[in-house]
Amino acid sequence: MRHLIPLLFVAAPALADPPQIEAVEASQTGGAWRFAVTLSHPDTGWDHYADGWRVELPDGTVLGTRELLHPHVNEQPFTRSQSGIAIPKGVSRVRIRAKCSVDGWTGETTVFDLP
Repeated sequence: MRHLIPLLFVAAPALADPPQIEAVEASQTGGAWRFAVTLSHPDTGWDHYADGWRVELPDGTVLGTRELLHPHVNEQPFTRSQSGIAIPKGVSRVRIRAKCSVDGWTGETTVFDLP
């Protein structure tokens, strides 16, 4: 007699290319900083798009976040800025991390030396 073993097929999450940080610019006005970050990502529409970036200290402390509220399917790469980011005195290097609506925050960061 044959025994049949049921097979379970579990779909793994579909991981696409993460958002890539193409360029970072920063300028200081008074005590606050303005960051302009250029991202590229294979946005497919509202179901999957780059939806943010943030500025972090080397230890992971988040200093500022820029939400992106819509896909940029036909605008790649694209640049968005955020003002009013406070950088603690003595900090000369930060990290920029990108996010997409499906996979969340990327594991990799781009190191940026403040001008």
